[in-house]
Amino acid sequence: MSIPFRATYRLQLTPDFGFARARRLIPYLRDLGVSHLYLSPSLQARPGSTHGYDVIDPTRISADLGGEPQLRELALAARQAGLGIVLDIVPNHMATDEGNRFWTDPELRPKFFDVDPGTGEYRRFFDIDELAGVRQEDEEVFAETHRLVLSLVREGVLDGLRIDHPDGMSDPAGYFARLREAGVQHVWIEKILEPTERLRDWPVTGTVGYEFLNDVCAVFVDPQAEEAFTELWHRISGDTRDFAAVAAEAKLEQAQGTFAPECRRLARIIGAEDRAGALARAAAGMPVYRTYVDPRSGLVTDDDRRAIDEAGMPSWLADALTLEADAPAEFVSRFQQTSPPVVAKGVEDTAFYRHARLLALNDVGGDPGRFGIGVNTFHAGCRERAERFPQAMLTTVTHDTKRSADVRGRIAALTWIPERWARAVERWLKLTEPLRSPAGAPDDSERYFLFQTLVGAWPIEAERLEAYMEKALREAKRNTNWVHRNEAWETGVREFVRALYQHRPFRVDLERFVAELADYGERISLGTVCLKLTTPGVPDIYQGDEVNFRALVDPDNRRPVDWDWNRALLARIQGGGPPDRDTAKLWLTMRLLHLRLRRADAFRGDYRPLEAGDQTVAFLRGDEVLVAVATRPGPIAGELEGAGGTWRDVLRGERRVLGPRVPLEGLLDRGVAVLERADG
Repeated sequence: MSIPFRATYRLQLTPDFGFARARRLIPYLRDLGVSHLYLSPSLQARPGSTHGYDVIDPTRISADLGGEPQLRELALAARQAGLGIVLDIVPNHMATDEGNRFWTDPELRPKFFDVDPGTGEYRRFFDIDELAGVRQEDEEVFAETHRLVLSLVREGVLDGLRIDHPDGMSDPAGYFARLREAGVQHVWIEKILEPTERLRDWPVTGTVGYEFLNDVCAVFVDPQAEEAFTELWHRISGDTRDFAAVAAEAKLEQAQGTFAPECRRLARIIGAEDRAGALARAAAGMPVYRTYVDPRSGLVTDDDRRAIDEAGMPSWLADALTLEADAPAEFVSRFQQTSPPVVAKGVEDTAFYRHARLLALNDVGGDPGRFGIGVNTFHAGCRERAERFPQAMLTTVTHDTKRSADVRGRIAALTWIPERWARAVERWLKLTEPLRSPAGAPDDSERYFLFQTLVGAWPIEAERLEAYMEKALREAKRNTNWVHRNEAWETGVREFVRALYQHRPFRVDLERFVAELADYGERISLGTVCLKLTTPGVPDIYQGDEVNFRALVDPDNRRPVDWDWNRALLARIQGGGPPDRDTAKLWLTMRLLHLRLRRADAFRGDYRPLEAGDQTVAFLRGDEVLVAVATRPGPIAGELEGAGGTWRDVLRGERRVLGPRVPLEGLLDRGVAVLERADG
């Protein structure tokens, strides 16, 4: 029997934390209130793989994680506890490993992998040479690589699939259709949408939720602080360009450098090798990850035409990509496979580390040029999900995000105190000037990046911050990079970080500032949890994020979770202990997950925004659940309209009789209110 989707809980499996250890968490996750375990890739990867994305045999379950018998035991134990399982799979690529028979067999390699017959070069996953693109457009390849997973779905071992990087495929829409035809009813896709881009009408359950992640952060960012933050960034960095210009430069660097071989291959397909440069510029100019033109059926949508027009490419290329001029079908498909890694590496893995006006906005699928959104824009995104993809995932942290929601929220809270932040930054720049290396490492832009990271993640161990800054420097590709490492500069930054921890005046000032900011950050964190667990969609909780979770980009966010601590906190709550700083987030999470269970029909129902002013998100779910979340600090002025009746306060337990207009100040507790209908 299918288990209704209420909330997923992402587990990062490793050789040290496989199926057997995951099975021990089932009582905890059941009591927390989730409905499904959401497992990281579990097909046979390279021996010792810590992430599972380097698959070498998709026909076997990972022996390192316990093999198929242990997976089945996990699924059985989960089902007995009323839980299901979602599995993350990686159809776009496999590892170029001696243990991969599809790669080592000279007959199978060109069948299964996207190999250039002229050069032997192959389509990579982004810029990783050890991961080669798989030809899922071939029906036999699809059948062989999905045989095991589809059988597990049919048997009920798996309830749904999460599809990694579908934009790398030749025909994503066709791939999704095959999954649906094979009987997979629940498919979430890792599709990165630009803020103005809408998900296509594909046979999928929805995305994994990056658009929600960015909207829910942006609604807490005060747009009135934009001018102050822009001026501060310009003054510190000396760079007055907007984010779009920084991103355009970074995408072009990637297209002309890292992905130049892919552009040359495109040029060879059309017999015009002198046009490789134009193709690189066109890929870099794409305003979205890719288009979905189908050269076989002739399908070209208005969205496709609009994106190609905005890319500013030459007419010969635009006509080819919109099928208005003759061009090989392979050329059209392959260009659409080339632009996603150019955009991703240029924006998320370069520009996000260069442009540091407000780091809370620099996350997967986000646009740092969009400084906050209004309540109505947030409602619009929720309404669209309710109407088109009501079971889309709602996430705030994943294994790929640049920082956890708690870090992001605390940095967003800086927009609530822009003057105090600017003064603190000026003090810290002066205090830490003597700590820089003789060569000037870190420069002022890097110090500003570091200061934001510190206030967002504090307290954080020096070793974690050193490792993070090393990655951030290399991703920015300004003073060092992954290929040509500037050891002297990296050493200077590493020693600067260490010195900060020993510099008493700086540390005292930092801790005093963070103490003032923490309350605002916690308020945003609780508001974020509330919105994630009550708006349309299936909430997704990343392992450990149900408690206070201050993590940075991987591998920092993949550190082992202290499950004993989490269990102890949950037991404290279940024992009736009042929520405190350690348990407030967990307490709210459990309360709302159990509300979703108790009021399942309401959360399958409509989403109706309520009028509550421009600083409060308020809405009804199915006319049975009322939610209000303040997006700014301080006393909440104004009134809530349209929520009359008798209600029970889910968070405080009291009964409330509301008139047609209710003052917000008396309704909200720490910025949130959740009520369920008690009359009728």
